[in-house]
Amino acid sequence: MSTTPLPARADVVGSLLRPPQLLEAREHRARGELTESEFAAIEDAAVDWALRLQEDAGLDVVTDGEMRRLSFQSQLTEAVDGFGEWDLNAFLWGDWQSEEFGGRRVERPPIGVREKLRRRRFLSADEFVYARERTDRILKVTLPSPSLFANFWDPELSRDAYARLEDFLGEVAEILRDEVDELVRLGCRYIQLDAPHYPLLVDPAYRDFYASRGWPAERWLEMGVELDNLVIGDHPAVTFGFHLCRGNQMSRWLVAGGYDWLAARLFPRIRAQRLLLEYDDARSGGFEPLRDVPEGKTVVLGLVTTKTGRVETTEGLEARIRAAARFQPLRRLALSPQCGFATSIVGNELTIEEEKAKLRVVAETARRVWG
Repeated sequence: MSTTPLPARADVVGSLLRPPQLLEAREHRARGELTESEFAAIEDAAVDWALRLQEDAGLDVVTDGEMRRLSFQSQLTEAVDGFGEWDLNAFLWGDWQSEEFGGRRVERPPIGVREKLRRRRFLSADEFVYARERTDRILKVTLPSPSLFANFWDPELSRDAYARLEDFLGEVAEILRDEVDELVRLGCRYIQLDAPHYPLLVDPAYRDFYASRGWPAERWLEMGVELDNLVIGDHPAVTFGFHLCRGNQMSRWLVAGGYDWLAARLFPRIRAQRLLLEYDDARSGGFEPLRDVPEGKTVVLGLVTTKTGRVETTEGLEARIRAAARFQPLRRLALSPQCGFATSIVGNELTIEEEKAKLRVVAETARRVWG
């Protein structure tokens, strides 16, 4: 593991709102009105735009905005055969909630892995190779946590391919481990695993979902972290991030509750050096669980919401950072948005101008607090 902290106080989780021309191009391609090369050129332009947007905001860390992805998870199902039929709802299903925008239920589609997984290409290596030549900032690549794909295993549909859930997820983890090895070979020095499913365990309904597959919450978390650590592996020159949230689609969320149940079970055990934690409102609870973050890890406080266009103030953010510093030294804290702005192509209910303003306030606050 890396022993030198990443010199970045102004971080970003991953996804950005897709520009209208990219969304339109997706529709044109689906209708057969664009060739693959024409569409790829439009994706390239969107990545260039995303990198400039983050650089202009003053961030220390940038991503490609996940411009080439249908969802933050979809690069796995797009690059690997065997998942069977799936569409965007495979990543959106759930009871989504919002006081401001109202609830929205997306039914779980009949997904289920049917065959042994076979990787056709690397998931994100091409994303990194393109973006690394176009920025001088710290370039992060995001990958999904392997156990996030438990919903693709079905005890009936998947029986012939993988008789046990752990066999399926073990193979997913091996594919992701190979991806990490390739990214490191190509020069990537900051890799993040997205794990929004762990905070779902604060909700009894989600604990019941995993228990119905034979995995009580404690056992499920233990296996998940073991798989995450397998993916992270041993790369001393690379920093790994680990992102936790409570669902983020269409400006809505899935569960509410603090990190209390998770903190001692997860924070010391995951081998990532940076914990990117959602903390944008009261749903995330207090900062007390930060006591369980061990020496050697940085907590990236997700204080800036991506769910609404309300732009936070540097004064308000600094006050919350100082409050968190009661439980972790200021030198081991950093700042970011609470999640991505568009964890799928659907995006959240705010404008690109509001997104830019939020990224600027992250960078301005980081300079104000840490210099």
